[in-house]
Parts: sequence; C-alpha cells; structure tokens
Amino acid sequence: MSEAKHVLIVDDSLVSRMMIKKGLQALCPQWQLSEAKNADEALEQTKEHIFDLFSIDFNMPGMDGLELMAELNQNFPEAPKALLTANIQDSIQEKTTALNGRCINKPITEKSIEQLVAYFNEAP
Repeated sequence: MSEAKHVLIVDDSLVSRMMIKKGLQALCPQWQLSEAKNADEALEQTKEHIFDLFSIDFNMPGMDGLELMAELNQNFPEAPKALLTANIQDSIQEKTTALNGRCINKPITEKSIEQLVAYFNEAP
C-alpha cells in the first residue's frame, strides 16, 4: 500500500478513536498511530513528535477541529488534515478547504475509513 506514516487521531470520543484506529490498522498496518482526546492534547503531542497525517474531529470541547487545523498549519502546513464531521455544511467544507484540508463524513464506517486512507494516500 503506502509507506510508513505517523498519524495523529484527534477525537473527544474514545469509541470514534478506537474505530478510526482499528480501520487504519487494517488498511495500513505499517502506519504508526497516535491519539489525542482534544485539541490541547494534540498540540502538546506535536511538540514532541512529527506527524505526517491528521484525522481531526470537528466537534470537540474547547478548540474545534477547524481551529485546530489552523494551528497545525503553522508547523505542519503540508501535512494532510482530514476533518471528520457528521454535519458537513457548505460553510464548514469551504473553511476546511481554505485550510488545505478535506471533510470526511461521520459516522465512522468502513467507507469513511476508506475515504480517509484514499485522501491520505493522495498526499505526496
């Protein structure tokens, strides 16, 4: 499939993180997966590790996924960032695209994981 990448999965739902992790492990077993339960934890992890890819929940307490994407773009401008949300409105999609990201529909299903992997594999 693709080379080894380091992915940060950011979601306040433990179940969602587990489902994303399980799906990514099945399709891309060579990828290293890390988790964060909110934006603050994600930003802390980026101080200690370099990530190639980001899977980001939109609705989280504190900083939302779009705000986190904007922060991550400062240090990881080229890293693909997927915004996972059940509520893809045009305005959210436009903001995500402006931040150089892509929206992926929730709930987490086999199809949404396949879309996530396809997007990540498009990246250089």
